[in-house]
Amino acid sequence: MPRSSTAALVRRHAEIQKKQDDQDRKTPAAKKSTRAVQAGTRVQPSRLPPEKHRKPGREAKMQLKPRFMAPDYKGSGKLDGMSAIVTGGDSGIGRAVAVLFAREGADVAVVYLSEDVDAEETRLSVEAEGRRCILIAGDVRRSAFCDRAARQTLKAFGKIDILVNNAAFQMHADKLEDISDERIDLTLQTNIGGYMRMARAVVPHLRNGGSIINTGSRTGLRGSRNLLDYSATKGAIHAFTKALALNLIDQGIRVNAVAPGPVWTPLNPADKRAGDVKKFGRDTAFKRVAQPEELSPAYVFLASPVCASYITGIVLPVTGDVGAI
Repeated sequence: MPRSSTAALVRRHAEIQKKQDDQDRKTPAAKKSTRAVQAGTRVQPSRLPPEKHRKPGREAKMQLKPRFMAPDYKGSGKLDGMSAIVTGGDSGIGRAVAVLFAREGADVAVVYLSEDVDAEETRLSVEAEGRRCILIAGDVRRSAFCDRAARQTLKAFGKIDILVNNAAFQMHADKLEDISDERIDLTLQTNIGGYMRMARAVVPHLRNGGSIINTGSRTGLRGSRNLLDYSATKGAIHAFTKALALNLIDQGIRVNAVAPGPVWTPLNPADKRAGDVKKFGRDTAFKRVAQPEELSPAYVFLASPVCASYITGIVLPVTGDVGAI
């Protein structure tokens, strides 16, 4: 470029900068809003009580009840005649998923640890949608239990079309040194070991068009300074999802994951300090925590052959943030 042309370009740069500087002086800096964003069909809670609960956490005892019914969601037969297993289906995201699966025409087996009152509420909610529901209590860390859950579902419904791996253990720690071998084992064996065992028990019964959906997490995408072992398992779940998707694709079985951001479920007040619970979700672009009913449609989408027949191996972020992956 000739020197004269270069000089003209430099002057042009300076002119543009001056115009913008003049505009900046005229326009005060925009104040960042602290108001929670509401983009759905109804206003969701933006203030959380400073709750603290004993593990494993029970939805029935929460002061602010998680919203799971999605009253404005209209079923359209996306899962008509199908049968699903939902682990951790007694409460939180699992309960919301079970309800929408039923609204879309699926029978649901709810697998849970020990929260009988919560599980019964889920069963009643599924049956209110006109579908069958069975409750199966046990520990997904145990292979024998996972095999039994698959057999009971087959006996009740005659087939298995969908597995939702959702059961989880979460406990914060300020330092890696504070996490004992027992906690490492419990977190890994529940969160990733349980997913693998349930998938192993169910895969032989899935047919072409079946699917597996794993619950990942934003912590598996970007980490969490106070959830070291939990974040590690969620990253492993994302990798397991992609690997299993490759493994099963020739059978016409799809495997995907949903990566939630902060969601109001019993898992969190049974983990966090009460003061931290009160601030939960405010660091998102939405400046609030999600409700389970805001997550469950993503599971319907991934489970439904009429919606996601050409989708496998993805981690779908529902995080309340921009640029989640």
